[in-house]
Amino acid sequence: MSEPETSLAAMLEKAATELEATERRPTADGAEWSIGGTTFAVVGRDGAEFRLARPVVEAALRTPGTGRSERGPDWVAFQPAELDQHAIDRATAWLASAWRRADGEA
Repeated sequence: MSEPETSLAAMLEKAATELEATERRPTADGAEWSIGGTTFAVVGRDGAEFRLARPVVEAALRTPGTGRSERGPDWVAFQPAELDQHAIDRATAWLASAWRRADGEA
């Protein structure tokens, strides 16, 4: 059964198609994206995680639905209570920011 169009996973899948040189790898419950071997975003049933610059992580942690990720200090976990336009905007902006950071390191 596929994800509904309005899921966080569906929104990130769509946004990721616009990122150049990105590799998508399926995971047990979603997908992860990398560039040049550096994973920069992960999405699963429980939310998404993004590898961001530290100042962006600190700012992101002050927004609803976020928390520290077990992946490390450069990662933020995002589990919005509601997938409204604000949550979609944050998730797609963080995906793009994570991609730019990883692209600069590749």
